[in-house]
Amino acid sequence: MLSFRNVNLRRGPRLLFEDASFTLAAGWKVGVTGANGSGKSSLFQLLLGTLHADAGEVEMPAGAVVAHVAQEMSATDRSALDFIMDGDGELRRLEQELAAAEAADDGHGIAVAHDRLAAIHGYDAHHRAARLLHGLGFGDGDHGRPVAEFSGGWRMRLNLGQALMCRSDLLLLDEPTNHLDLDAVIWLERWLRAYPGMLLLISHDRDFLDALVDHVVNIEQGMVRLYTGDYSQFEHQRAARLAGQQSAYEKQQREVEHMRRFVERFRAKATKARQAQSRLKALARMETIAPAHVDAPFDFHFRAPEHLPRPLLVARDVAVGYDGVPLLAAMDFQLSSGDKVALVGANGAGKSTLVRFIAGDLPALAGEAERSPRLNIGYFTQHAMERLRDDQSPAWHLTELEPGLSDQETRNYLGGFGFAGDRVFEPVAGFSGGERARLILALIIIGRPNLLLLDEPTNHLDLDMRHALNVALQEFEGCVVLVSHDRHLLRSMADELWWVRGGRVTPFQGDLDDYQRAVLAGEGEPVAEGTGQEPPAGKDRRRRKAAERGRLRPLRDALAEAEARVSRLSGELTEVEAMLADGGLYEPARKDELKRLVAEQGRLRAALAEAEEHWLVAGEALEGAESADEP
Repeated sequence: MLSFRNVNLRRGPRLLFEDASFTLAAGWKVGVTGANGSGKSSLFQLLLGTLHADAGEVEMPAGAVVAHVAQEMSATDRSALDFIMDGDGELRRLEQELAAAEAADDGHGIAVAHDRLAAIHGYDAHHRAARLLHGLGFGDGDHGRPVAEFSGGWRMRLNLGQALMCRSDLLLLDEPTNHLDLDAVIWLERWLRAYPGMLLLISHDRDFLDALVDHVVNIEQGMVRLYTGDYSQFEHQRAARLAGQQSAYEKQQREVEHMRRFVERFRAKATKARQAQSRLKALARMETIAPAHVDAPFDFHFRAPEHLPRPLLVARDVAVGYDGVPLLAAMDFQLSSGDKVALVGANGAGKSTLVRFIAGDLPALAGEAERSPRLNIGYFTQHAMERLRDDQSPAWHLTELEPGLSDQETRNYLGGFGFAGDRVFEPVAGFSGGERARLILALIIIGRPNLLLLDEPTNHLDLDMRHALNVALQEFEGCVVLVSHDRHLLRSMADELWWVRGGRVTPFQGDLDDYQRAVLAGEGEPVAEGTGQEPPAGKDRRRRKAAERGRLRPLRDALAEAEARVSRLSGELTEVEAMLADGGLYEPARKDELKRLVAEQGRLRAALAEAEEHWLVAGEALEGAESADEP
């Protein structure tokens, strides 16, 4: 059991939260939520003893073992497997005691050590560590490699594996999925479900939270509240509370304004002076109910592409790879405006390689790639953040791309990405990873791309920004190719899943839940790994699926074209109706302009009705063709 009693916590002069009181029971899986900077990570440091409460008490059972993921790791020559096993501190201590007893020829000590090793399943430790490495995406050949040989992202996976190896009573995980691919996230989710201790989890991955947590600790506006249920249930409960809070706030403000008017009216009258002072004291005593800031601080939309060519890109029998060696081969696919494609597959299978080829950064080793002359690519990758100039501001970066923007236009645009006030003109050097990612998205969007390539765009983004990105992608008229471990984003955005495995790229016949079941069943392994060949049955399936795609492509294109026309006409009609709402338009001098706009409104309404009819017909035709293929 873990208890907070009237806890206050500060970082420097800033009060993160006060009077926090709640109790968590053993075995609970708890999501810790709140805006960036609200105190989530500081709460973890409080539990680890690296921070101390300014007031109140935190009670934890004596001797409780707490595991967490180290944020840094120095280069070491220890093997990956040994490094993971180091996470079980008791195991390592017993191994040392056994070695000392053997060196001293102490038969009793040897027997005691063996008995205790058996009690903690120490003889299975090597196997457990190997399973952790495999689940986190390491190959068998990686087990003996020195930690120093791995890159930063893979070292973070090793840190995570070491924390999971610890037989802990309390496990603290702060954004554990940031350095994982989708397959590893699916594996980690299953592992954590079976974890017997108490889990405290900070994550911006909605699906991950929903699948794991049964309680939520939310830090908001200096207060800590405990909710029962998964993350979605927490959102509903919080929304209901805020709705009531907003109503109470509005009522309170009416009362406050009435009191103020009373005070101002009677302050100078001697007969009413005491009553006026009483009202002032009542104002001071009244509990302040903060206005409900339900809306996220982010509000942006993708600018409509100037051109929506069909197709954008056609690949025929393409092979791509490095140093003349194909990693992916025999690729046949087409991308058109309106396509929403998610790439799935194990780490190292070639998802980012495929994205680099589509972006034009990686030439084909074989085959043909036909690109539209009007192709305009917006490419988000984690490496793009490294290309930001630390000595320059968001405003400078933006006006380099759009020189004609005024200061106010720059502020308004960047404000939608959470850069408020003078933050717009501050050097990027002091920005967090999330702020850098938001700036890259802002710079991509300003270019009005018709093909978006997003390689793990949600790393470092909080839940509010992920939601805003999701909404913006729904409205985007161009093509999206997405690599992400955020299943909420994948579910709500992608119309197609392309499975990258075994040197091939094939459509996945099913939804994300089907893919998750395939991964957990062990089907996520590459087919005939290392040979670049598929079994005959796989080839036949691929041919049938390719033929099916070819047959359905015209119907999908027709539907996408109809959707684009409906969207365009709706936008034009909205603009005309906004002009008609201008009161000055009805002055006698603007009679001709009024007639023209009224006629244009009628034309657009008729055209929109016709376009919507075509859209419905196209959707029914595609749905019928797809249904005919179902067994």
